[in-house]
Amino acid sequence: MKIALTLENSQAAKNAVVLNELMTVAAQSGDEIFNVGMCDAEDHHLTYIHLGIQASILLASKAVDFVFTGCGTGQGALMSCNAHPNVVCGYALEPSDAFLFTQINNGNALSLAFAKGFGWAAELNIRNIFEKVMMSGCEGGQGYPVERAIPQQQNAAILNDVKRAVAKDNYIDTLKAIDPELVKTAVTGERFQQCFFEHCQVPEIADYVRSILN
Repeated sequence: MKIALTLENSQAAKNAVVLNELMTVAAQSGDEIFNVGMCDAEDHHLTYIHLGIQASILLASKAVDFVFTGCGTGQGALMSCNAHPNVVCGYALEPSDAFLFTQINNGNALSLAFAKGFGWAAELNIRNIFEKVMMSGCEGGQGYPVERAIPQQQNAAILNDVKRAVAKDNYIDTLKAIDPELVKTAVTGERFQQCFFEHCQVPEIADYVRSILN
């Protein structure tokens, strides 16, 4: 998989720690990692609102397959991501959350808390969360427990249908309806642009992002 990591301003100082754990797991799983959010307090200013826009653009354009994100509590990034019709974001405080999300909900993004409860051995906890998504040893969406697999798969599919029905407009129209300044800030970062423009598979989205930047 191609996996993006994006953090906002309040947690930018933890980027190196989080990225190190993600890269450690990726070295075993073979996944490709893109660090597209904030790295330090001097980087371009992103809030959890921008993180949802980033996740939406990267996933809709097929530049990446999965997004790890988060903020102080993880709740803001979770809500921001799920505001977009093409993002199905879960929430994980511990590894079992990540495993159950991939097996039951089979989404494409996961939000973590990088301040609340981020204390002693926090790096081990997030590494184990990453492992449950990237190295679980089984395909996502298989259900848990196994006897509940069929209704869980059906409900996950229904939820995706509901998100598409509520959105109504096609993706590019949805993107254009967002305040252009919010989108511009979300896509300004050099590392985001490198990931997006090198791997985007939907030219219409790339054209719109270029128009915003210009």
